[in-house]
Amino acid sequence: MYKILSPVIMSFALSLAACNTTTPNNVSSVAPTDSSSKSVEKNAPNTQYKPAFAGQTRIDAVKSQTSFEVKLLNKELKRPWGIVTLPDGRLLMTEKDGTMRIATTGGNLSAPITGLLPVDSKGQGGLLGLTIDPAFSTNRMVYWTYSGIVGDANLTAVAKGKLSADEKTIENAAVIYQATPAFKSNAHFGSRILFDKTGHLIFSTGERSDPRTRPQAQFLNSSLGKIIRITTDGKPAAGNPFSSVDSARQELYSYGHRNVQGLAFHPTTGDLWEVEFGPRGGDELNRIVPGKNYGWPTITYGLEYSGEKIGEGIQQKEGLEQPVYYWDPVISPSGITFYNSDSIPEWKENLFICGLSSMQITRLVIKDNKVVGEERLLTDEKQRFRAITEGKDGALYAVTDDGRLYRIGKK
Repeated sequence: MYKILSPVIMSFALSLAACNTTTPNNVSSVAPTDSSSKSVEKNAPNTQYKPAFAGQTRIDAVKSQTSFEVKLLNKELKRPWGIVTLPDGRLLMTEKDGTMRIATTGGNLSAPITGLLPVDSKGQGGLLGLTIDPAFSTNRMVYWTYSGIVGDANLTAVAKGKLSADEKTIENAAVIYQATPAFKSNAHFGSRILFDKTGHLIFSTGERSDPRTRPQAQFLNSSLGKIIRITTDGKPAAGNPFSSVDSARQELYSYGHRNVQGLAFHPTTGDLWEVEFGPRGGDELNRIVPGKNYGWPTITYGLEYSGEKIGEGIQQKEGLEQPVYYWDPVISPSGITFYNSDSIPEWKENLFICGLSSMQITRLVIKDNKVVGEERLLTDEKQRFRAITEGKDGALYAVTDDGRLYRIGKK
């Protein structure tokens, strides 16, 4: 029996409409330009809140010195949400309504892959993040997150299944974890999913975007507003930080999160990084330390959508982690990836962030766990960028809510 919370009427609504602006052609070149000493952000912030340290927001702009090109490979996807690179270099993607697709790096698209579990695709829900087993070449196992249906409510769930030999279906799809309590809402499901170096799954949940569920981001007996670490069978992974806390869920890895839609491991340090949505201002970039509390909703650099302060209206409190970086106004950050190819050396270990309302891909230069430069890319495309991955060829591949697949690589 799953606990189901009753909803209350939300005081705000989030717009999920995708931009329908078309691209005049499918290839554009970007030439080198000089760096700027000013921030890329030109709009006024929503608040007068002060950062906790220098460089926590509105860092100096940088510009890529290497010429690169942007190619529109395909525009026939149906609301893509997740993307991962397969061992042979092709791309496996989720579509929000409940199917997967495979695309070549030239843009050829497979028929929809079926056989997945039912999803609640209303609002921000649907088939969400995905990852493949480290031994995919031999076992063909795929793991994904989705908004599952529980009675008249829903929740973030994790499932697994085997990609069939003919690549037409997922075989033996089975749910392995449900982030309870369930709640009737169409918002804040998280959710990205990765394998860590120990072979365990790490994924993110949201706090369901309602005044009644929001406080559960701080509760250790709830899976809402968390980063969670489990085995491939859905059990708490060994070594989790709350394994000795009787009142806590053993699968929890970190807490105090609002709505994490981006997760990535740093290619050199192995640290886990995330991005999460703030409310009106206060999108965050965090480096995740197991067991730490990332503050939501006790501290935030944002406001309610109504303009009112959130809680006590504080941004710092002892025992609560500060974001490495935050944005005000928001960029609405979704999927992220660290660039690890030698194809464009100046991008090495830079973090690339998909932006929804900002309709851009943000490039962050990070040194010693601090952001030292920011660049905005693909702004002319006018697309809500949802997910991004690095290909075997050293290029970045990104999908948009409008159904587009892009390649961003050295010219």
